[in-house]
Formats: sequence, C-alpha cells, structure tokens
Amino acid sequence: MPDMSSDMMELIIEFTYTGSVNVTEYNVWRLFMAADYFNLVELVQICCNFFEKTLCPDNCIGIWQFTKNYHVPELHLKAFHYVLSHFEEVAFCKEFLQLSAQEVSDIISRDTLTVRQEAAVFEAIIRWIAHEPQEREGDADLLLPKVRLSMMPTEYIQRHVLSNKLVTDNLRCQAMVSEVIEDRIHARPRLPSAILLAIGGLSSGMALTNVIKAFDVNVNHWMSINVSEPPRSHHGAAYLGGYVYCVGGFDQAFIANNSVRRFDLSTQTWQEVAPMHSHRGNVSVTVLNGCIYAMGGSDGSTHLSSAEFYRPETNQWLQIAPMHEMRSDASCTALNGKIYICGGFDGNVELQTAECYNPETNQWTLISPMSSRRSGVGVIAYDHHVYAVGGFDGTDYLQTAEVYNPHNNTWRNMTSMMTPRCNFGIEVVEDRLFVVGGFSGFTTTSNVEYYDRETNEWSQACDMDVGRIALSCCVVSGLPNMAEYTIP
Repeated sequence: MPDMSSDMMELIIEFTYTGSVNVTEYNVWRLFMAADYFNLVELVQICCNFFEKTLCPDNCIGIWQFTKNYHVPELHLKAFHYVLSHFEEVAFCKEFLQLSAQEVSDIISRDTLTVRQEAAVFEAIIRWIAHEPQEREGDADLLLPKVRLSMMPTEYIQRHVLSNKLVTDNLRCQAMVSEVIEDRIHARPRLPSAILLAIGGLSSGMALTNVIKAFDVNVNHWMSINVSEPPRSHHGAAYLGGYVYCVGGFDQAFIANNSVRRFDLSTQTWQEVAPMHSHRGNVSVTVLNGCIYAMGGSDGSTHLSSAEFYRPETNQWLQIAPMHEMRSDASCTALNGKIYICGGFDGNVELQTAECYNPETNQWTLISPMSSRRSGVGVIAYDHHVYAVGGFDGTDYLQTAEVYNPHNNTWRNMTSMMTPRCNFGIEVVEDRLFVVGGFSGFTTTSNVEYYDRETNEWSQACDMDVGRIALSCCVVSGLPNMAEYTIP
C-alpha cells in the first residue's frame, strides 16, 4: 500500500478493533486520508469533527482547500463559511497569501463576506499581490471589480485607492474607480454577520405592537417583519439555537403572563413552548450555557425575587435560588459564566443595587452598588465589562451610564448618551453598543444611538420609523436566510 506508513496502519487496525482512536493536530491529516482510502466512514467523520473544532484563521483556508478533493461537503462548507466570517483575521495569515487569484476572487465576491469596512477587502488584495508582485500585478483587473468601492468613503478612495500604483498603472482600473467616484454607482451591500432585532413593545400611542424590526448595521437601515403573533410588552427576548424566544411580559389587557413563544427565523413561524413557573411582566432575560434565564419581574400584584431557567432540549423550566432583592424593571446580562442583574424597582423605590448569580453554586451574591438608582435600565456585557445605561432614578430620566469591572468589583462612570431613556432595547452588534427606543421623559422615542469603545463616543444611528417603549432586543447571526432580514 503506497504512502501508508506503519504508524498510520497501526492506528487504522486499532480503530477497526476498538472503535476509538487518538486524533491529534499532528496525525489528523494523514489519518483522514487513510480513513478515506479504506472507506472508514465513521473515522472520516471523527477527523471532520476534529477539523471543525480546531478551525481558526491560520488553518481554515488549508482545510477548505484540502476538502475540495474529498466528499465531505459539510466540512468544506463550514471551512469556507469560517473564511468568510473571519476574513479580516484570515487575510493576515500565511495561507491567504498562497491562494490563487481565482480563489481570492471567489472569496471577496461573496455577499456573505464579513468586514466592518470595505477597505479591508481592498487592503487584503494589495497584500496578496505584493506577496508575488511580478506574477500577480496582472490580476488587479480580476480582483478590483470585486471590491465594493461604492461602500467606501470618497475620501478613502481618493487617498488610498486612486494613489495606489496598481491603479495608477492600470487604465481599466483607473476608469472603474473614477466612474464610482463621479457617478457613485451603487454596489450591493454585503450581508451583515449579525442582525439586531427589536421585538414588540408599546408604540407612541401606548398601543401594543407585534412588529419585529430588523436593523442592518452595514447599511444603517431598519426593515419591518410582519408576524401574525399576539403583541406583548415589558417582555424578554433571547436568541438560542436558531430561535428567538419571547418570554413573559404583558398582554393587551396588561396582564402579566408566563407564556413563552419562539420564532423560527428560517420559516418565520411561531411555536409555543413550556410556560414559566411564574407570571412575569417587566422580566429580565439572558442566555447562559445554552439555557434561557428569567429573573424577577412583576406578576401583576407582587414584585418578584424568584428566578428560573429553561432547557430547550427538555422543554422544561427549572427554578433556581431567589435573588436578594425583589426586582421588576431591572436588566441583566451574562459574562464569564455568570449572570449580572442591576437596578429595577422593588415596589417602593428604584434600586441602586446589583447582584451576580453563579450557576455552579446556585447562589446570588450582592456586588458593589451602582452610582445611581436605575429602574428601566439597560444592562449588557461589552468589552469584558458590564454596562448599565440610562433608566429612571425616581426623579429624572437618565442619559448617564456606568461600567462594572468584575475583577475588582468597582463601577466607573462613562460617557453619557445623547438622549435620556428608560425601558429601551440594548444589544452589542459589530463591537458597538446600541440602544433602541424607550421613553425619554417626554415621549416614546424612535431614536437609536450607539457607543464605540474605541472612540469613547456615542453616535446617532438610523431611527426606527415609530417610537417604542418596553420593547426587547436580541442579536441573531449565522442564518442561512440572512438576506430575508436585510434591505433588498
């Protein structure tokens, strides 16, 4: 048997007798080829699982190219998807520089290529050509048209593209770039890696809505997804396993409910799942370790300290230890394997306190209190910290925000929002913290703004077409039908 080493043959024979094998990064390539040669389907799958678990920017192109020659379509597709979704890191790796011009073209032409700025695509092409300039300069004609120049600022094109030697020495490339600048010919935007959904709530006239709004950060635009689902407000939303779960909240009669519905993003259909143990309006919801946690809220007569979590694989809610305080209208997030919940209202006063839940011990621990009382606050994990934004302190509607460091149990103040708000949606998309809607103290607002930790500034994003209060937001990613949630 040519090209079959004795150590590899030993592993194959051992597997046929025992059904197990020690797969390592040093033997997986040869083991895969040997398993394919002997048509050991189970061993091929074991190797594929190893490849999938170890996918990283340094090896994803190699795995993608390697699997072209074998019938493992699922792994081949996952490797290519990894290349597209981690392109900005992959483009700096050695494997990228070894690609053929056609392979580079296949990658950068995709709508699903994930880049924060289109300039990253242009700069990747320049690096690829510069690796072997004499052999590759002629490929500029093939690659530059795949860059969506109209997505770039004109200033960047003039300063970095038109002045580049590959463009100045190529009349066709010059003409193409000039045409984009002069006529602003619009290329189709790339699909975002993630979509922000704003679900339910009360509109400006205090009427419940069941419309889901989807925000495409790449084009800074909202679109509506009409769903035939009873509306709710003051609920929680969570994305898990391809579904968006709507948890608790108030119905049209403003009665707190314990129902949980999930929205299948592939089929755009709703399904009822197991109800919670408690009715919870103004509930706080987050996801941790593949489970959905629901904490506090109000059952219509009592403000709750109880909490529970949902296991989707068993369709079952299980109760956990109660919090130290009753918290309605609080907000929570998961960070480093724990849950942090901040602020809220206990029936008498807006709360300044915060606490942390450890699922391994089933215990809540009070942490340092915030600098302000905050009910209707937005809490989110961002940049390895817990951010508490906005809310109502009992007197004023707040635009201030503060940040908790779990390593030293301290809060610090941060840059304030442009608009005061409470009972709004909050999420992190493309490494930016977005706040959506809410009540400004005078009116229900449609305003949306985002915070960028790199600039330490808040900026305006596209407003929703209608104001909303008591909505809930979540971020969805990896959808096979992502185009259905973006602007055509």
